[in-house]
Amino acid sequence: MTPDRDRVVTVARSWLGTPYHDQASLRGVGCDCLGLARGVWREVVGDEPFPIPPYSRDWGETGPREVLADGARCMMPEIALADTGPGALILFRMTPHAIAKHVGILTGPDSFIHAYERLGVVEEVLTPIWRRRIAFAFLFPER
Repeated sequence: MTPDRDRVVTVARSWLGTPYHDQASLRGVGCDCLGLARGVWREVVGDEPFPIPPYSRDWGETGPREVLADGARCMMPEIALADTGPGALILFRMTPHAIAKHVGILTGPDSFIHAYERLGVVEEVLTPIWRRRIAFAFLFPER
């Protein structure tokens, strides 16, 4: 079972306008893309199951493990990219051959919310450029 996807979208939208702050997760104060997902998790699911260790901001990082995706798999059901929809958590691979390092939440078939440096938390169009970067998708679990 997964929580109401509309609730996930509503909670994610409540973070709009939050300034960007690396490795933070406080609505209205500051967050990065993972901090946004963590904040939505806390409101929709409950307490975070474990502390998040410090992580690199290098979107071009390569390596043998998809650390972010592996972590998400421990807590969330993974879904096929074809099955995504509003309320799904999506992970982006920002450069070819790099590991997925950016997180967003779908709000519609062609829109998503994410935290972006200099812009903060914004909702924007899921353009073809963004769409082709999606590497993984997950659903928030039931509380």
